[in-house]
Amino acid sequence: MHFTIRLEEERLCKLVQIGVRPDSTKEVVAIEDGYRESAEGWRTLLRDLKRRGLRAPVLAIGDGALGFWAAVRDVWPETAEQRCWVHRIANILDTLPKRLQPRATQALHAIMYAETRASAEREFGRVAQEYSAKDPKAVA
Repeated sequence: MHFTIRLEEERLCKLVQIGVRPDSTKEVVAIEDGYRESAEGWRTLLRDLKRRGLRAPVLAIGDGALGFWAAVRDVWPETAEQRCWVHRIANILDTLPKRLQPRATQALHAIMYAETRASAEREFGRVAQEYSAKDPKAVA
């Protein structure tokens, strides 16, 4: 989370770690100051959680911030990684003209909510076919 308050030269952000239990309840695990979501800032936070007894998560989900992924790989190499669908969809929609966004949102939700991997891959094929000529960056 980034804040617009500029009390220092560096842009302050809060590194927020949220855990999800097997029963789907969510808990705030940690909130710490950070700068630019750096790998070292995330490493410090994750190492502290590990020191306090947090076992390696089964799955880490995050946005595209590279510092987080580098830190997870360093502290818990056995943890699987997944890109957050909300961030992924927002990033794709940002590459498309506004007039294409509502239909693209529906198509991306069909991928996200597919019941099987095979269904998701079929939906992705449809999206890739429809949008590859219009916006190859979105498909990539």
